[in-house]
Amino acid sequence: MSADLVHPGHLNILKTASELGRVVVGVLTDAAIASYKRLPHMSFDQRCQVVAALKGVDEVMPQETLDYVPNLRQVRPDFVVHGDDWKEGVQQQTRQRVIDALAEWGGQLIEPAYTPGISSTMLNKALREIGVTPDVRRARLRRLLLARPLLRIMEVHSGLSGLIVETTQEQRGEQVVEFDGMWLSSLTDSTTKGKPDIECVDLTSRLHSVNDVLEVTTKPLIYDGDSGGQPEHFAYMVKTLERLGLSAVIIEDKTGLKQNSLLATGNVQAQDSMAGMTERIQAGKRAQISDDFMVIARCESLITGAGLDDALRRADAYQAAGADAIMIHSKAPDMGEIAAFCQQFRAREASPIPLVVVPSTYPAATEDELMALGVNVVIYANHLLRSAYPAMRKTAQTILKSGRALEAEEHCLPIQSILSLI
Repeated sequence: MSADLVHPGHLNILKTASELGRVVVGVLTDAAIASYKRLPHMSFDQRCQVVAALKGVDEVMPQETLDYVPNLRQVRPDFVVHGDDWKEGVQQQTRQRVIDALAEWGGQLIEPAYTPGISSTMLNKALREIGVTPDVRRARLRRLLLARPLLRIMEVHSGLSGLIVETTQEQRGEQVVEFDGMWLSSLTDSTTKGKPDIECVDLTSRLHSVNDVLEVTTKPLIYDGDSGGQPEHFAYMVKTLERLGLSAVIIEDKTGLKQNSLLATGNVQAQDSMAGMTERIQAGKRAQISDDFMVIARCESLITGAGLDDALRRADAYQAAGADAIMIHSKAPDMGEIAAFCQQFRAREASPIPLVVVPSTYPAATEDELMALGVNVVIYANHLLRSAYPAMRKTAQTILKSGRALEAEEHCLPIQSILSLI
């Protein structure tokens, strides 16, 4: 069991098991759970402590995968006790493997009836409505990096977009997928305020957007810190973000008046020296209080034309300065130079830290391809706002053209739906 939320259904299974003999409970690790659904609220050690304290439990052992067979062959139990809800659905094959394994030594499968009126999904929903503390949210990104090979992060720019990222799920093959966290981009944050992306929206103003998102979500939030400013300014930014419960800040190695890295022409912003960037990284790491918060260094060498070798040298220097991850950026229309960087960076002996990419200009790159290159985090950096703008503009044009709202209704969420959305 995952035992993140212990309910009467679990207690019924343990009671049935205790009547049969000595009870050993396999507790799924974070990685095993994260392979098929969202990360549990409690850590693996906490969940083990809870299960070990339950009446009737004699031993707790880690279960590293969703497959029961490795643990079963180690314990060779006379009985396996599991609720009968796995006779149908995605766990049917798992159930059959358990039956086949038990047949090897004459074991028996016992299946108590599913306890009615209990829904882990509804319990999780209730917990999300209660919210999450800054400490728990801040730590979640590092926990996810340990539990999953690749994290998918989606841009948010408001409380409503945060709710979309919080709740959207899709079936991909046999797996239910969702976003692991949120990215508060300076580009989209500035754009929603009708201002250019030149750092004219300061930290104090952007914290209003941060709070809007934090109040209605529970997933980890990564903050786009632009260049971070002067080292003293960046130290203050880290303290503020960490206190609020954000998981990470990303800063780029540029200097001077900001220009967005993805400008097609006219991008003349200078890349900062390695010494200047490492000084900011070190100032941020000195300022943070917890071990959970992450300072991620964004390398612009492929953007500025400095090249692959320069990017690799800078990545090494930033890692040595204390950066918790490296974001490698590119505005090429394909993933060729990103692939070259990732392959060479991962080939080095001292390159264990996470790699982050933002495939805005090479959207054909799949998550599986990026994962094969050693990428740990993919950020979809501006897609919700870019899709919202044309939809809103289309509605405005339709009303102007028609002189009434009727023709625009087909582009809109029904009024009753928007009233009951939250």
